[in-house]
Amino acid sequence: MKVYLKNMVCVRCKLVVKSELEKHNFHDVILTGEEIEISDDMSPDRIDNLKILLNDLGFELVNDNEHILVEKIKNSISDLVYNSGDLLKSNFSDHISTKLGYSYHYLSNLFSAIHGNSIEKYYIRQKIDRVKEIIINEDLSFSEVAYKVHYSCTSHLSAQFKKETGLTLTQFKKVHASENKPICKSYKTS
Repeated sequence: MKVYLKNMVCVRCKLVVKSELEKHNFHDVILTGEEIEISDDMSPDRIDNLKILLNDLGFELVNDNEHILVEKIKNSISDLVYNSGDLLKSNFSDHISTKLGYSYHYLSNLFSAIHGNSIEKYYIRQKIDRVKEIIINEDLSFSEVAYKVHYSCTSHLSAQFKKETGLTLTQFKKVHASENKPICKSYKTS
């Protein structure tokens, strides 16, 4: 049986879902993108148990093709932001359109109608969230961060970051650097 999940957008989500499903005796679970394939025979009661388990984890089964396509859009964006180290060879809209096999106009209208926000806003939000993670967890220059998250230049990243967060990149880095200071200092003994 194949099911599609809403909000399945990162690798950690997939690991948690797979682990929990196996813990609850759903066998031979295969996760690809927003799809879960379970080899077990699924009675109506078992499907209800699956829905409850997934709901408790913060996920929702998606049944109709339009919602499934919106989840595929979100996963394509997440994959682009988190797993693609190179700059796009084409513009963003062409990339999404080619990857999903629909016109960008159709995808954009569908996404806005179901998600309540534009694809572009969602993409920017994902990129800004990724920038925050990199600044907090990695020691990269802002130009390296910009390249890693598909900005053509640091000034574009800086302007978009300020617009979305209200902070400059430097302010954000300082705030989080002060929060992550070690509690005690290590001392050298000679």
